[in-house]
Amino acid sequence: MRTVYTRVRSAMTPPMADHRPALRVALGLAVPGVALLAAGRPDLIIYAVFGAITGMYGRTDTRRRRFAHQTQGGLILVLGVAIGAALADFHVAPAVLVIAAVAFATVGSVVTDYLALKPEGPFYGVFALGAIATVPAGRVAPSSAILICAATALLAVLLGILDAPRGSEPATRLPMPDVRDVLLHASRYAIAITAAGAAGVALGIDHANWAIAAAAGPLAAADASGRIKRGIHRLAGTLAGLVVAAVLLVPQPSAYVLAVCVMLLLFPTELFMAHHHAVALGFFTPLIMLMTDLAKPTSPLNLLTYRGLDTIIGVAAAIAVALLLPGRERAAT
Repeated sequence: MRTVYTRVRSAMTPPMADHRPALRVALGLAVPGVALLAAGRPDLIIYAVFGAITGMYGRTDTRRRRFAHQTQGGLILVLGVAIGAALADFHVAPAVLVIAAVAFATVGSVVTDYLALKPEGPFYGVFALGAIATVPAGRVAPSSAILICAATALLAVLLGILDAPRGSEPATRLPMPDVRDVLLHASRYAIAITAAGAAGVALGIDHANWAIAAAAGPLAAADASGRIKRGIHRLAGTLAGLVVAAVLLVPQPSAYVLAVCVMLLLFPTELFMAHHHAVALGFFTPLIMLMTDLAKPTSPLNLLTYRGLDTIIGVAAAIAVALLLPGRERAAT
C-alpha cells in the first residue's frame, strides 16, 4: 500500500523547474484565447491551441537553439493546420484524411528525427491535421484559421525567446541519426496510422483522427519497450481524461466556460508532460475534447464513446507495430 501511495505521489509531483515552462505555454494560449472570447468566437480556439503547442518545443534549450526548434515545430504545426483546413474545405472522404495523415506522419517522422526536435516525432502536427480536417467547412475561412494558428505560434516563439535560459551553445553538434533507423522509424508511423485509420473508417467510428493520433503518440519513444509503455500510459491517461471531460461536457456549460477550461487545462498538460505521460494525458484529453466540441458541437456521450474506442484502436496498432518492428534502440536526443 505504501508503495502504491509513493508511486502516485511521485507521479503527481512534477519538479519545480517544470512550472515555469508550463506557465509560459499556458500564457501563449491565454492571450489569443482571451482575444477570441472578446471577439465572440470561442469556437475558434482550436486553431490557437495548436499554435500554442509551439511553446512546448525546446523546453530546456538555450535561446538560440530554442528559437530554431520552436520555429521548426511551429512550421510543422501551422502546416498541419493548413492541410487540415484545406481537407475540411474540400469535404474530403475519411479515407483521404487517412492517406493525408499517413503521408504527413511519414515525412514528419524523418524531418523531426533529423531536426532532433523535442517533443519527439510528428504527433502534434498529425493531430493538428486530423483535428482541423474534421471541423465543419464554413465556420471560418481557411486563411483565417491558418492566421490564428500562425499568430499564436509566433507569440509562443517570442515568449520562448524572452524566457530562454542564458548560456553558451554546446561546442559539439548532435550526431546525425542513422538513415536506416530513420526510415524504419518512419515506416512504423506509416503502418500504425494506416492500420488505425483504416480500422476507424471501416468500423464507422466518427473522428478517425483520434485513432490516428492514438497510434502516432506512443511511437515517439526510443525503443520498443518505451513505445509499449507509452501506449499503455496513453490508454490509461485518455480513459482518466474521459472522466474529466464527462464532468465538464455533460452539464453542457456555455461555449465561453468551455473555452476558459481549455486555456486552464493547457497548464497542467505541459506541467506533467515530461514528468508523467499518463497524468499529462489526463488533462490533455479533456482539453482536446472541449476544443473539438466547441468547433463541432455533438452529443457528449457520443463524443466520449468515440474517443474511447478510437484510442483503443490506435494504441493497439502502435503496440502491434512496436512489437513487429522493434529495431535498434535509438539514442535519446
